[in-house]
Amino acid sequence: MDQIDFLFDFNRTSLHMPTIRFSDILEVCIIAFLVYHILVWARNTRLWSLLKGVIVILVFILLCALLNMSTILWIVERVFSIAIIAIVVILQPELRKALEELGRKNFFSNVLSLGDIKSSGRFSDKTLNEITRACVEMAKVRTGALIVIEQNHPLTEYERTGIDVDGIVTSQLLINIFEHNTPLHDGAVIIRGDRITSATCYLPLSDNMGIGKELGTRHRAGIGVSEATDCFVIIVSEETGKISVAYEGELERALDSDRLRERLRVLQDKHEEEAPIKYLARKAKVRK
Repeated sequence: MDQIDFLFDFNRTSLHMPTIRFSDILEVCIIAFLVYHILVWARNTRLWSLLKGVIVILVFILLCALLNMSTILWIVERVFSIAIIAIVVILQPELRKALEELGRKNFFSNVLSLGDIKSSGRFSDKTLNEITRACVEMAKVRTGALIVIEQNHPLTEYERTGIDVDGIVTSQLLINIFEHNTPLHDGAVIIRGDRITSATCYLPLSDNMGIGKELGTRHRAGIGVSEATDCFVIIVSEETGKISVAYEGELERALDSDRLRERLRVLQDKHEEEAPIKYLARKAKVRK
């Protein structure tokens, strides 16, 4: 009888419904948010294929545990810590890219006021017109070009791979750099503000499997650097003469001069000098 009473007392004390606090609900929401964004990020990286392999291994280990295969379970226990280190090493580029993307999120600069406010814009109207004119002229004669415009994320590591130019942005200079059979035509040009900092720069190629096979190395490099940083990339195709832009890993193709100019105006970031309604309307128009 005492044993039965003890059993009921144990159930009443250990199997009761816990009290749900607001912090518990908030914790569940945060975990769900993090898991969702990790899965979305992993979907476009090598981690997705790795996760499939990990699931297969976990199912195998579960079967071994159910069948009491002690030798295999002993091996798994010894290899587990090494496997975690190996996964971190294999996914080092993806993890670095994820941390860089987290650091570039706008809410950090908004909350902590880390971003510099530039009422004059990232570059002048003259630079905007010069870039547009150069791209249109090069597209007419099918001169390949790769122009990277720096924003908040510094491009110093890519500048080091090229040759210092440090010249004012002009259409003549850009056309001359990308002219065939010239020393500087191979590679990318990096623009910071109203100046061309470097030419013949090497950029990381995108490993996105969704990119069309008809796109060459120039387009893949443009998309790749836009995935790794917050830069804005203009690509002129040597084969078709079409102008494309890459931003945040997305490629927009076949732009005309008006469309390119409008994209550059949004990038120019001069909205503090104009009415907020006009700025929002212009930005919504460009995103269509």
